[in-house]
Amino acid sequence: MSLFKENPFGHILFLKKWLIRILGIFTHQRYKGFNTLEIEGSEIIRNLPDKNVLFVSNHQTYFADVVAMFHVFNASLSGRDNSIKNIGYIWHPKLNMYYVAAAETMKKSLLTKIFAYAGSISVERTWRSQGQDVNRQVKMSDISSIGKALNDGWVITFPQGTTTPWKPLRKGTSHIIKKYKPIVVPVVIDGFRRSFDKKGLRIKKKGILQSMVIKEPLEIDYENESFDSIIEKLEYAIEQHPSFLKVISKADLLAYEQENELRRYRNSKKI
Repeated sequence: MSLFKENPFGHILFLKKWLIRILGIFTHQRYKGFNTLEIEGSEIIRNLPDKNVLFVSNHQTYFADVVAMFHVFNASLSGRDNSIKNIGYIWHPKLNMYYVAAAETMKKSLLTKIFAYAGSISVERTWRSQGQDVNRQVKMSDISSIGKALNDGWVITFPQGTTTPWKPLRKGTSHIIKKYKPIVVPVVIDGFRRSFDKKGLRIKKKGILQSMVIKEPLEIDYENESFDSIIEKLEYAIEQHPSFLKVISKADLLAYEQENELRRYRNSKKI
């Protein structure tokens, strides 16, 4: 690999490789030390093509979720079966792997800018900005950026656009699927909300069992299936369809509500 070879977004691959290596070393104990990460579906990762793959997942923290996926996907590609044991896999990371993130989040600090260089596709949120509700048009350049990333490799997206569970999925995801026709792989995560703070940077509690289930690619009729049908299929696949609320335990519901109430209180103190 040429020392100054760039990806389609102008990022130098040599620098990106070292950033992923360093971040991987610093974060490994969060999933294989302080807490435990239970994994299912590593064999699915190894059977995927090198590009035009869209991972669709539920969302629990800003960064811990996607960092865990970088660990799991690279470990799987290195031959590990449902394990991230022995961090040697991070020495040769998959460099054409990206994730979709809010542009305003990725510009907030030096650390988030480093995370962005490691693989983010920064997009403007159409429903939220600077802590306020907004209503604006999707930027076509953002859609094109996601398409460019799919054409180069794998993309991770969190279509709810929020870490609050059971929120509706953003329809833009179905437009991307119909337009670029990627292989769509659902991922279901759990335990990250209890392990980390909302940003996913600070360990909130140790000894938590985290989980990541990688499911078989979805069967999608790209030409004839409606946008709403695709969204519903995604909601079921990542276990965020409203019907799942009927089987969630009262204890979990109470915990989520207490967490949301605490967040609302903190925000009110800032005003």
